[in-house]
Amino acid sequence: MDKKDLQGKVALITGSTSGIGFRIAEALAKRGARIALNGRRTAAGEEALGRLAHTGAESIFEPGSAARYDEISRVVAAVERRLGPIDILVTSGGSEKPGPTPFHELKPEDFLKAFETRYLPRVFPVHAALSGMRERQRGSIVLITTDAARHPTPGEALIGSTGAATILMTKALAREFSRWKIRVNCVALTLTSDTPRYDDIFSKPGFENKLFSKALSRFPLGRAPTAEEVAQVAVFLASDQAAQVTGQTISVNGGLSFGGW
Repeated sequence: MDKKDLQGKVALITGSTSGIGFRIAEALAKRGARIALNGRRTAAGEEALGRLAHTGAESIFEPGSAARYDEISRVVAAVERRLGPIDILVTSGGSEKPGPTPFHELKPEDFLKAFETRYLPRVFPVHAALSGMRERQRGSIVLITTDAARHPTPGEALIGSTGAATILMTKALAREFSRWKIRVNCVALTLTSDTPRYDDIFSKPGFENKLFSKALSRFPLGRAPTAEEVAQVAVFLASDQAAQVTGQTISVNGGLSFGGW
């Protein structure tokens, strides 16, 4: 495999100043892509650019919230002005609130908040970038979501339902966008190590700690996936190696659960 097979391609990764989004950006950079990082905080973006420097890839940071259409539209326009047409879009990041919570303990405002922070940041960037991809008749889109969307988990009814919306959107958009040679795929995650989120889960007692401690003890392969392992799957889907893969959701879950839809 040519390790620089993405040479010259422009990749925008939303929510990429830390965690899985950053690891995906780093993996794309190592394959030769020109990288646009995105996040809400400029200081975090500048720090992430410093951590990306070792790849040697041309990289920029554009601040803005992917949950606000006006902001993410401005981000897309700025990236295309600074780096050129977007070839690869990865929608990651977004708020982790509300976290896993038994349904009867959810507050009415949690439902709208989950939609605004877990679903809109996945689809708004796609809508904002679509015009350019349509015009060029090419593009690869990867959405990051949760495996709770495929396998019911106590305390994750709300999280899973917003994730399921993302999975269905992946299928629908892949069918629509095929006429423009644009592929759309999805990566579904479970507990993932080597991330700030992972450390936060186990730093304090409570429902979430108990839920994921139980999951951690049940991985058939003996451990949770790493952020780097997730990133490699996302990069595969974004690359021409997956030229005949579209409308698919791949679970990176270490065998914790099988099946799905």
